[in-house]
This record gives sequence, C-alpha cells and structure tokens, in this order.
Amino acid sequence: MLMELPIAMLACARIGAVHSVIFAGFSAESLAQRVLDCKPKVIITCNAVCRGPKIINLKDIVDEALSISLAHGVSVDSCLTYANEVAMSREKTAWQDGRDIWYQDVISDYATTCDIEWVDAEDPLFLLYTSGSTGKPKGVLHTTGGYMVYTATTFKYAFDYREGDIYWCTADCGWITGHSYVTYGPLLNCAKVVLFEGVPNYPDAGRCWEIVDKYHVSIFYTAPTAIRSLMRAGLEPVKRHSRKSLRVLGSVGEPINPSAWKWYYEVVGDKRCPISDTWWQTETGGFMITPLPGAWPLKPGSATYPFFGVQPALVDENGKEIEGVCNGYLCIKGSWPSTFRTLYGDHARYETTYFAPFKGYYFSGDGCHRDADGYYWLTGRVDDVINVSGHRIGTAEVESALVSHPQCAEAAVVAVDHEVTGQAIYAFVTLKLGVQYSEELRTGLKNAVRHEIGAFAQPAKIHWAPALPKTRSGKIMRRILRKIASKELENLGDISTLADPHVVQELIDLTDV
Repeated sequence: MLMELPIAMLACARIGAVHSVIFAGFSAESLAQRVLDCKPKVIITCNAVCRGPKIINLKDIVDEALSISLAHGVSVDSCLTYANEVAMSREKTAWQDGRDIWYQDVISDYATTCDIEWVDAEDPLFLLYTSGSTGKPKGVLHTTGGYMVYTATTFKYAFDYREGDIYWCTADCGWITGHSYVTYGPLLNCAKVVLFEGVPNYPDAGRCWEIVDKYHVSIFYTAPTAIRSLMRAGLEPVKRHSRKSLRVLGSVGEPINPSAWKWYYEVVGDKRCPISDTWWQTETGGFMITPLPGAWPLKPGSATYPFFGVQPALVDENGKEIEGVCNGYLCIKGSWPSTFRTLYGDHARYETTYFAPFKGYYFSGDGCHRDADGYYWLTGRVDDVINVSGHRIGTAEVESALVSHPQCAEAAVVAVDHEVTGQAIYAFVTLKLGVQYSEELRTGLKNAVRHEIGAFAQPAKIHWAPALPKTRSGKIMRRILRKIASKELENLGDISTLADPHVVQELIDLTDV
C-alpha cells in the first residue's frame, strides 16, 4: 500500500493496459494461480513492505510464484520492483538479471506527461480475482466507462463529498474497495486521499485517530473488523485524540453488528457523524445499498435503501419475489453501470454462478431481511464463501490446502462467528489411517493453508474428525458441522439420513481435544 500502487493502476488506465492487483497477503502458489490464468507481460512489485512490526518480503513471494508459473509454461517478461528501503535494502533483495528492473532506476528516464490512449467504454479496465465456492479464483472483469461513472457518482453522494474534504479509506488496493473507493471513485472527484501502509492498531490502538487529526480527515471509511478490534482497546486510545475534523463515517466489507455500529457512531463520531454502512461486492463494482448522509434516518446494522437506479429484490428458494417484511435471497433486477461483464476466460461460469440460480435476476449470494420501513439488513453469505475480516475465502480453497498436507485424508470447512473478524474458519480434518493426533500436526495443517493461500486464510480451529457426517450418496452434511462448530448441540436436526449417524457423537466428543 505505497503511493506507487494507485499511481501504477492509473498509469495502466492511461495507456489502455489492463491491470490486476493482487493482495500482498497471498502466498506464492495463489499468485502463481492468477499469473497462469491471466498471463501478464509485466509484474510490478516492491522488494519488501512493513506491516506493523513485521517485514513482508514481497519480492521473494513473486520470485517463487514466477518459478511455479514458468514450470507450468507461462513466462513473465519483466518484474518492475520498487525499492522500499525503509523495509529492505537493494543489496539484500534477490535479483534475476534480464527480468528484474528497479522502478526508481527507470522512472526518471521518461517524460512526466503521457498521451491518453482513448478506449471504448466497454474496453476492459481491470481484472480482480475473488474467491469462489469451487476453490478456483474468479477473474472478475470490469470495463472502463460505466465503472468510472458509477464509482465517481456513488463516492460523491454516499459520502456527501465536498470540495476540500480529506478522505481516508483504510482498504487495501488488492481488494475491490481499494479500486473503487481508494483509487478511481475519489480521484475522479479530485478528492484528496490519505494512503496508509500500516495496520490500525500499530504501534497502538490510537493510530487511526492520530492520522485523522494529523491530516484533518473528514471522511473515514473502514471495515467492521477494524472497528471491533479497536473497540477491544477501550475508549482511551480514541478519546486522547480530538477527531473534530470527522464529518462522515463509512463501513465496508461485511454486515456491521449493531454494537460495533453504536460504538463507531457514539465514540468515534461523537454522535454527530452519520455512518454510510455500504453493501456491494467485487462483482457490482460500486455501492448498491447505502445510506445517503442526512437524507433519511439510520438504523444500526442496516445498509438502509438502494442507491439511485438499483432495484433489489428478495426471492424465495423457488425464485419467487417476496414483497414487504421478509427474509430471502438478495437479488438485483435490471442492470447498473458498474456491473462486471464476465469472468475472465470463463463466461459459462459467469452465467451459471450469478444468473442461473434465479432466472431474470443477478444473484448476490447473500441473504437479506427487509423490515417494515423497507430497510435492508444483510445477513451474510448463503453459499460456501467465508468472510474473514472482509476477505472472501472459498471453503473449497481451504479444504484443498488442508488435503495437500501428506497426513490429511479429508477436510470440511465451515464458518463460525467471531467477535473481531466477523467470521472465522473452523476446519474438520480426517487424518490418514494410523496417523495420531498432535499439536505439532495441528500446526502443520494450519501452515499448509498459510503456504497454499496465505496467513489470512489460516483456520482458527482444527477439529479432529475420525469421519465426516455424510449422506448415503456421499454428500457432507455441513449443516451439522456448523452446529457442532457453534456448539448448538441441542438443535442438530434430523441425522437419520446419514450413512453413519454415530459419527456425530464422535465429533462432539472430540470438540476440545
């Protein structure tokens, strides 16, 4: 999250090159998977970055990913590397002559102006990979005209942007929020943007409010996970900073629970800053359901009403639209300017994932409640995607990583509620015959996920499973696993259809082993 990252994104847009930003927390294997899918000509990276007290050797991850890609027949011509000497010197950086180029050594050779490459409104602007329930990342493709118009418009109205505002979104450019509401939306409005390389609680829990005061931030946009984390540190880190410049607050990434919303409003915003609790997705490109500051009353935990022109619909399992107060699957009727146009290289998956489940609708994959006032309340994913700290992680990805461990025979992953991250990953693991349970093995399984995907996808809990609850046809009954993981044992439901109902009690007995 250096200044050069959004600069590089905008430079690509200027010359008509398609960019794909990869979150720095991904492993070499995950990066290689994306390189193999989109076959880039150039990779732009940094030798290392500071994440709190830790140094992350990004160049080492990139080098390993490019070796994996080359072994699978995909070669990348150039690796442009920014020397971030605060984190690592040039001398300590691994280097491959003929491929690697220092960013600072070549930038000064070029003019500071560049002719615009005019493109069609429907020409691609960027690819962004998002986790799917099948385990293979999906390359979401956004185009140029509609995406830019919509992100600029939603930014202006959802945050009540005014000339002179200082805006800070804490999101990483590796995710859609960093595209739409760090880079394109704000800068198309000529907003002044704060870019932050660190973490919200380092060196202490007052870091965010110190930056707010230092730069006179008036619009602050962050994730419920960050809010819950800062809540745990108490009032003092907030109260020792004035925060008087704040005018509008925002929330993004997952539904915000009412207690976190109230703390954000009452403590951070001193009961004077409206909260734009936004619902949208990588696929939608911009806000779909969001408050407009001051336009209507807020309700803690509700994204309130749809943005201009957006037509949400709640449908039942048969695809029939439900009116009035109800719970249902959240779909969108009609189109909007920033909708994604396809999944890169897999248009059939685009159609079957988003448009086949309910004919005539875009299916979001989220559940939703609509109250008597017409306010929308997001209730979370209804597919096999887990939202940890705003990171969407496919259960199949994690299961595949666990099974890559030589002593793991089978794995099933479910989500459990977590007071800080929103959801956490809970993994049931069946070992190969003769392998004994041990803490060392538990650590090894977690490290397998870190290696294959990244640290952010590491399971919070490994639950030993002699076997998994399956139907006679072999389908894993995840409903039962979710109940066991959440310790809701009094309401397991009918287990008579399982091939071996005794498995359930065995799993319960191993809960604390």
